[in-house]
This record gives sequence, structure tokens and C-alpha cells, in this order.
Amino acid sequence: MTQSKFIVVSEDPVLIQKARDFAANCGMECEVRNPNSQSHFPSLASGSNPLDTNAGYSNNIVPFPSQSHNSKVAKMNDLEAQAIEQAIHAFRGNLTEAAKALGIGRATLYRKVKLYNIDPSSARRKKAA
Repeated sequence: MTQSKFIVVSEDPVLIQKARDFAANCGMECEVRNPNSQSHFPSLASGSNPLDTNAGYSNNIVPFPSQSHNSKVAKMNDLEAQAIEQAIHAFRGNLTEAAKALGIGRATLYRKVKLYNIDPSSARRKKAA
């Protein structure tokens, strides 16, 4: 069985340690290279662009997880707040029915409404209009 290799091109010791920990957790070999040494990788592009696949490198290059890559992922609190708002509007402000639909208790729904600053009266106003 061939072992995957994780190549890190950085001078940042914190990033290098994170990469080594990541590789160790995944059972991969971690190789650290100096970004100033162009001889190891002549077709390496700057930024997040992959290596030139025509140079004989494999095309399965994966960027190391970073904050910039995770910015497109919604946070659980945001998703939960959206689900609560949608349920409240679907049941026209009836919090007891919204809680049942969400599969949580009424007291839990009240607590989360307060936590996320959701105004259930806006759904009731739409009901009257």
C-alpha cells in the first residue's frame, strides 16, 4: 500500500506544525519545503493555484484547510436561527406549534428566540395583515 505524502511549502512555524499534526492524524507523511528554494518545484504557482500538471506532478493537490476556505461555510448558530425563524413564520407566530415542528420543547424555543433576538411578533403581524 502506498502512503500519501503531504508537502508543506512555508516558513511559518505555526503553519508547519499544524500541517504536521494534520498529516500525523491522517496517517500521512509530511514533507516541509522552503518556499525560497525554487529548485524543488519549478512550476509552483503563487497563492492557491495548483502546480502545473503538465510538469509531471499529480493533479490531486488539495489546499490546506484555512480560515479563507471556511468562510463559505455557514455557522451552526446561523442555520439554527434561520430554521427557527422559518418555523415561526410557517406557523404564523404560534411558538408551540413551531417548537413541535422543530422537535424541541417550547421552553427551549423561547430560550433560543431570546438568544438569537428573533421577533416572533413579526410573524403574527403578517397573519393579521
